[in-house]
Amino acid sequence: MLPDGMLAAGVVECRGGRIVRVGRGGRPPRGATVLDATGGLVLPGFVDLHVHGGGGADFMDGTPEAARRAIDSHTRHGTTTIFPTTTTGSPAAIEAMLAACREVRDEPGPARRARIGGVHVYGPYFAPDKVGCHAPTGRRDPLPAEYAAWFRDGLVRVATCAAELPGATAFYRHAAGRGCLVTCGHSNATWAEMATAFAAGVRHVDHFWCAMSSVASLRARCGTPMRAGMEQFVLATPEMSTEVIADGEHLAPDLLAFAAAMIGSRRLCLVTDANRALDMPPGRYRFGSATDGTWFESDGRVGRSGGALASSVRGMDHMVRSMVAATGLPLPTVVRMASLTPAERAGIASEVGSLEEGKRADIVVLSPRLAVRSVVVGGRICVRRPARRS
Repeated sequence: MLPDGMLAAGVVECRGGRIVRVGRGGRPPRGATVLDATGGLVLPGFVDLHVHGGGGADFMDGTPEAARRAIDSHTRHGTTTIFPTTTTGSPAAIEAMLAACREVRDEPGPARRARIGGVHVYGPYFAPDKVGCHAPTGRRDPLPAEYAAWFRDGLVRVATCAAELPGATAFYRHAAGRGCLVTCGHSNATWAEMATAFAAGVRHVDHFWCAMSSVASLRARCGTPMRAGMEQFVLATPEMSTEVIADGEHLAPDLLAFAAAMIGSRRLCLVTDANRALDMPPGRYRFGSATDGTWFESDGRVGRSGGALASSVRGMDHMVRSMVAATGLPLPTVVRMASLTPAERAGIASEVGSLEEGKRADIVVLSPRLAVRSVVVGGRICVRRPARRS
């Protein structure tokens, strides 16, 4: 799959962890490892901007072992670049999460799993009335001395804050000045507050329609006349991007189709927003830290807490299948939402997001039914499953 469509009977040649040729035909170089994708689909590896955990681990567990376990789970679903995502928590808990991700990112040697593209600082700067399933005790307004330390070494590449909080504008400017994708999430912001945030550097909104302002929520907050909020600001502002959780549980097919039609594949990202219950049996789990995170129930399809949704339990391959089914869009259009578009938004599209010469050899092979067959990270085969006869 190329950025502009499909190439039948194509060949991707990799050397030294990079793509050196994309085309048709030709014999493999002497001594090359051949990954036969006959009958399958060769795609760019997926890029996940918003992901909390998987395989029984949450990044907020704050250990390298937990980070590796979560990343391994997502690698099996085709993700090759991952942005571990914080939730609400104490300063010590967030620092431990950052330290663990830094250690795993900097491990030497060939790739064993998806690569950490950076950390997404998502919590703790949520609006008090939009905390959702996250622990409210760890929520707070932006603290310059706190977040300045988070940005000190370039590990944080995506940064979220609710636009209506005191100090939000300073946070946005600080994050934008360090080259981050700056986002607004878990917010009940008005159009005016979003316009101020945009001027300070915000260019993205987290999980569209989830924990965000609406005409109804703003009427409750601000009274009448009714006001526009985050949804309307994103739809009307070409520079803004957003993301959807296309697990079939958070958003109905008609909302997914609406998002795709109104926002388009160059501004709309697929994210998993997955928690530790990904690849785990149904049961009771903690969201966030294993020691003091909030409890939720997974039924194998989605997480729920007190009747409300509590993040997804699906990988990116599922999101792609669900989005294709909901929208009827061509597969390359949907795959772009899971690869090149998030890479562009995160500022790493020169390295990943599409099968082009010079980019990292991050590749996923899907079956005709869009199930993962193989995953290649940096030219190394990390997942390889036998092809099933149809």
